Amino acid sequence: MNYAQLAQLHERYPRLAVLGFPSNQFGSQEPGTNQQIKEFAKSKGANFDLFAKINVNGPDAHPLWKFLQEKQPGFMGNRIKWNFTKFLVDAQGNPVARFSPQTDPIPEIEEHIQELLSSAESDVS
Repeated sequence: MNYAQLAQLHERYPRLAVLGFPSNQFGSQEPGTNQQIKEFAKSKGANFDLFAKINVNGPDAHPLWKFLQEKQPGFMGNRIKWNFTKFLVDAQGNPVARFSPQTDPIPEIEEHIQELLSSAESDVS
């Protein structure tokens, strides 16, 4: 599920904002209320910002997700394949990578985070 791993990344990298957007568009995996989903996520270790349920595919997809999908298409084009598709966005708001639901945040995404943070530090120097 990745909640615990994403929480670890959030703790390891204070400058990293981890944002969760539940969606019930995948096998009805998020049928509860926003509060129930938040409580479940916290029970799995989520200590990061979790937003209200949204649509990530179709005509009612949230504008943020339309933007992310346009900038970082995946295996299925602009569609989100399944829950826990993850995007890495730089400090300027540019989506720089997209990861499948099966991608383990540690170590796979963490490597990209370290590269991005190193690049940002180099730019400041």
